[in-house]
Amino acid sequence: MRTLPLGARAYILGAALTLVGCAALATRPGAGTPWVTLVPLALLYAATRVGPPAEWGGPVLLAAAMLLPPPAAALVAVGGGLLGRVERRPAAVRRIWRAAHLALASAAAAYAFGLTGGPAALARTDLPYALAPATAAAVVFCLVRVGLEGGVLVAAERHAPRAAWCGALPRSLGPHLVHGLAGLTMAVLWRSAYGPAAALLVLFPMGVSASVFVLYHRERTAHQATIRALVQAVDIKDGYTRGHSERVGRASVMIARELGMTGDRLEVLRIAGILHDVGKLGVPTRLLRKEGPLTPDERRVIELHPEYGHEMVRGIGFLEEARAAILHHHERLDGSGYPYGLAGRDIPECARVVAVADAFDAMTSNRSYSRARPVAKAVEELHRCAGTQFDPRMVRALARALDRHGWHVAVTADAPLGGEAAAYGPDAPSYAGDRGPGQRAACAPGTARTAGASVPRGNVPPHRPPHPADVPDRRLGAPPSGGRG
Repeated sequence: MRTLPLGARAYILGAALTLVGCAALATRPGAGTPWVTLVPLALLYAATRVGPPAEWGGPVLLAAAMLLPPPAAALVAVGGGLLGRVERRPAAVRRIWRAAHLALASAAAAYAFGLTGGPAALARTDLPYALAPATAAAVVFCLVRVGLEGGVLVAAERHAPRAAWCGALPRSLGPHLVHGLAGLTMAVLWRSAYGPAAALLVLFPMGVSASVFVLYHRERTAHQATIRALVQAVDIKDGYTRGHSERVGRASVMIARELGMTGDRLEVLRIAGILHDVGKLGVPTRLLRKEGPLTPDERRVIELHPEYGHEMVRGIGFLEEARAAILHHHERLDGSGYPYGLAGRDIPECARVVAVADAFDAMTSNRSYSRARPVAKAVEELHRCAGTQFDPRMVRALARALDRHGWHVAVTADAPLGGEAAAYGPDAPSYAGDRGPGQRAACAPGTARTAGASVPRGNVPPHRPPHPADVPDRRLGAPPSGGRG
């Protein structure tokens, strides 16, 4: 308790004292608390909290709110709230808080059910007429939970009030309405001739769906761990990219939202942005960290990184849709990109999104040898290269998103001046505006950038890898002769 701010301690103590008041009302002489209903419901709710965390105890609490007076309904939540697992410390305080706020939400739902005529409709087992009171109980239960949980986040963890309350309500209302319907069904069956045993049948499909959700959550957690491991491996190998991958993922999502993408498509673009440079794991480290300009042969090796990345994620099923962006994010709209020289709409849409996000972050990141460009200048450069290097629609979408949400300039790890980060310029629009003497314009078609010179694309066919004489061993991650990688 000492680790919590004073305001949070007072907030939790107030909720706990209110619960004590409910308990006093329910247990006072003459209260008429229906213990024969309260005790089985309390045990049932406690059973739902044992084992992996899953949100399928809600119907039990809402059934209690429809079957019991408010103080008694509050007591149903106490046992499960205190027994359930806690992931973070202080565990005792978190258990007390969970029991208290669930009890208060249950009591409030019971009051709402009573005020809307729910007990009379339930006594007649008139399910249609009980729907409105049950909905009111579920909505109040949700509002009280969100309100109390948001308050403790503001008091204990300094969350912004708007995010703590407004952000959680839309996500919570739907599930609580479903739980309200299940709770009403439980309450009707409990009061019917079939008795409490029949009411338990309602929880079976809820338990199955909750178990499926837990498995999905675990699988998703494993997916995120896989992505983090790949990104960390790239960051360790190439310090230039540290933090870059996450920012490209964020910018890709900003573009995708402006284009009207939602749900799974946003997640695909986020993952594609994060993993776009994973193929650098297959490029010799000495090339990524080389000081001085790259030779044409070395550049050919580095330009294999999209293909390396594509092969690395080939066997990871959940990354299937992100593979196209990993492979084609260095293609250019005019066909002068690599690895296959695709042009226009032949370039997958997700790759065109990631290409713009990739270039934007490269231009707006501070490094030891180059200060970040202002966001406005970077957007201006993207517009200049739109139609030749970038899809104009993606550039306009990013510009709109930046006007709406802004962008925080990043400071990345140092990279050796003149090495891959400077000479290769892997992400920006060929680092237009940063050209050395004798270099062609960044967006000029038909050239591949090499430090200090232009290399005509005709000499480096974009549709096939370099000749074996240039790269003796093309196994994934194997270094060219003369370097350990």
